[in-house]
Amino acid sequence: MSEKSTQPLQVELNFEEEDVPYEEEILRNAYSVKHWLRYIDHKAKAPNNGVNLVYERALKELPGSYKIWYNYLRTRRKQVRGRIPTDPMYEQVNNTFERALVFMHKMPRIWMDYGVFMSSQCKITRTRHVFDRALRALPITQHGRIWPLYLKFVQRYEIPETALRVYRRYLKLFPEDAEEYVAYLQEAQRLDEAAQQLAHIVDNEHFVSKHGKSNHQLWNELCDLISKHPHKVHSLNVDAIIRGGLRRYTDQLGHLWNSLADYYVRSGLFDRARDIYEEAIQTVTTVRDFTQVFDEYAQFEELSLNKRMEQVANDEDANEEDDIDVELRLSRFEYLMERRLLLLNSVLLRQNPHNVHEWHKRVKLYEDKPEEIINTYTEAVQTVQPKQAVGQLHTLWVEFAKFYEENGQVDDARVVFERGTQVEYVKVEHLAAVWCEWAEMELRQQQFEAALKLMQRATAMPKRKVAYHDETETVQMRLYKSLKVWSMYADLEESFGTFKTCKAVYERIIDLKICTPQIIINYGLFLEEHNYYEEAYRAYEKGIALFKWPNVYDIWNSYLTKFLKRYGGTKLERARDLFEQCLDNCPPEHAKYFYLLYAKLEEEHGLARHAMAVYDRATSAVKEDEMFDMYNIFIKKAAEIYGLPRTREIYEKAIEALPEQNMRHMCVKFAELETKLGEVDRARAIYSHCSQVCDPRITADFWQTWKEFEVRHGNEDTMREMLRIKRSVQATYNTQVNMMAAQFLNTNSGAAADAGAGSGSDAMRMLEEKARQAAAEAKQKPSQTASSNIMFVRGETQGGSKTKDNTVVNPDEIDIGDSDDEDDDEDEAEDGAEQAPEGDSAAATKTDAEGLIMKKLRFEQKAIPAKVFGGLKPSTQQDSDEE
Repeated sequence: MSEKSTQPLQVELNFEEEDVPYEEEILRNAYSVKHWLRYIDHKAKAPNNGVNLVYERALKELPGSYKIWYNYLRTRRKQVRGRIPTDPMYEQVNNTFERALVFMHKMPRIWMDYGVFMSSQCKITRTRHVFDRALRALPITQHGRIWPLYLKFVQRYEIPETALRVYRRYLKLFPEDAEEYVAYLQEAQRLDEAAQQLAHIVDNEHFVSKHGKSNHQLWNELCDLISKHPHKVHSLNVDAIIRGGLRRYTDQLGHLWNSLADYYVRSGLFDRARDIYEEAIQTVTTVRDFTQVFDEYAQFEELSLNKRMEQVANDEDANEEDDIDVELRLSRFEYLMERRLLLLNSVLLRQNPHNVHEWHKRVKLYEDKPEEIINTYTEAVQTVQPKQAVGQLHTLWVEFAKFYEENGQVDDARVVFERGTQVEYVKVEHLAAVWCEWAEMELRQQQFEAALKLMQRATAMPKRKVAYHDETETVQMRLYKSLKVWSMYADLEESFGTFKTCKAVYERIIDLKICTPQIIINYGLFLEEHNYYEEAYRAYEKGIALFKWPNVYDIWNSYLTKFLKRYGGTKLERARDLFEQCLDNCPPEHAKYFYLLYAKLEEEHGLARHAMAVYDRATSAVKEDEMFDMYNIFIKKAAEIYGLPRTREIYEKAIEALPEQNMRHMCVKFAELETKLGEVDRARAIYSHCSQVCDPRITADFWQTWKEFEVRHGNEDTMREMLRIKRSVQATYNTQVNMMAAQFLNTNSGAAADAGAGSGSDAMRMLEEKARQAAAEAKQKPSQTASSNIMFVRGETQGGSKTKDNTVVNPDEIDIGDSDDEDDDEDEAEDGAEQAPEGDSAAATKTDAEGLIMKKLRFEQKAIPAKVFGGLKPSTQQDSDEE
């Protein structure tokens, strides 16, 4: 190497002492990227020229190293950060990028950094060339990294033409981003291009919005765009596009129609916009779409009117034509508001032309317009199909005919009815209603014979018999079995026909087996009015043969009532046969009335024993909840006929048959009866029997009644027996005893376990101890016990005053005798209490205490009343004592 050539190198390679180790490593490993990067890191804080010099030396040795080039370019960009774009260093960095791309032209990161760096220099053309070169140099799979930067660059500066061309190139590779292009066009006010692109999007069935918009939303955006900017969109046929949307999106017609009308409004074609609104409200099929269109239409007319009125008011040269124009606009607006309900009804009928209710509403809207009403009815009966009708089709024919009748055109009404009877309705009842309405119209016109002939026509037998419920046959063939027609026919014959013809009609109804219990009753009343009583009874019997319970209840009621009213007891055996026939299969819920009626007949015209037998049968034939009332009636009647003693067997039977709740009341009544008769023992036995089903916690009133009975008619023994029975019954019903004992044992289980194996009977011993304590407490408080017991008084009758005639003596009462005997009894009772085992319960001890207290009571003796003995009364008191 010559001296001249080495001189500059010596100048450039002046380095400090700390760089020597790195230089030595570089000399030994000139092609090692790692050693060069280590040297570069060492020089990171050195001046720019020093770092750049090392990078340049490294790239001279390793020009194909991506890592060195990338770090070098990043370092150079940092060096120019914060400088003005016209600084010469920017151009040096640009040259460095160009040198790097000689080797790194396939690296997208270098191109991206170069493009971003050029964009920051505001050099639009050179930046565009850089991006274009990048797209040409890189494979197509790497273009997705370049395009976002390219698009950001063209959007950053106001270069719409360049941006449009870039976007068009971009969409060829990524057509799914067309929405971004449309958004940019709208921002750039290139609305014609935006409308074209949006139209292309909505026509593409395979387009999927990245923003989650549906095709319908894109249609709405297109309609808004082209309708609100009619003067900027020239390349599209707006009318055709929106009408295409109307055909495609039938569920959102209101918005599209409003967009089309708005397009013409903004274009200044107001008459054309009005035509569009009219076409819309005449074609939409939903209330929502109609509401949208009508509101826009009304707003358009109102704004047009107000604007025109302002112009006329501000124009000093306004003439008569301007006033006429204002009046015309006002009339048009008022006419629109008046038609709203009618237009809404039209929408509902377009939605479902077979809606009968809406046709009736439409007729009401045409009030005082007979021609429109006739046209509406005619259109309705021609449009509504019977099998698709919502509502009752026959009402249209009936109202149509009534309209003619109200206007005096009866012949036309008959024509309408005639045609109405030929319609193939879904149900026979509809056709029958038309015939009946026709007959009623003839009655209103005083044409009675015509009404009868109509009913004869309606009930005429067809050529062949068909089943009433056979839907394969027409309703005209099945009309002859319509009960509604036959009922009206019978009413007409009864009013305007003869007896024979009316009877024939009723007999025909029965023969067809279409009658109801009411028809049978009406037939019977009709025959009775003409004094054909036996014929009426035969009619009732026919109805009874046709129907079963409970439908036959009304017929039997009428039959038996009429028969008894007419014959009373003159035909008693026949009446009995009728009652037996009625009660043969009578259900329990209807039996009570007929049994009472039967018994009343026997009481008034028959035998008493027969009446009692009927009441006896009734007690078991009625419902369970009516048995108690029936037994009360039976007892009352038996007492009236045979006297009170005869009711005993009835009471006994009732007590066995009635449920517990009613049985208790019956027992109390039975016991009261025995008490009245002086049979105190029998009454006590009844109370005792009933007590077995009387829980003291629930039926306290029963025990109170028995207690009062014993107080009035008993003694200490009977009272003690009553209390014993009460405790026994209470123990039977007390379902909580076992649970209480278990809780007590669980409480003391710990103490029993500590006592050892020999303490197994501690629980029982503790229970016995508790019983002894209760007995001791009872002895310590005799005053309280005595005060709580019942103080007996002399047994008296229910008559009140104590006389010889009304005094009753208990036959079970024992003559206690002297006071010494009483003391002996007390001692015996105390001895019995001391000898009682320790395991007796506290309740038993309490009972003995009560017995002792009651023994101390004094009872007065009284003579036995004579009524107890009846005819066996002894002649003297001495004879009585001897007995």
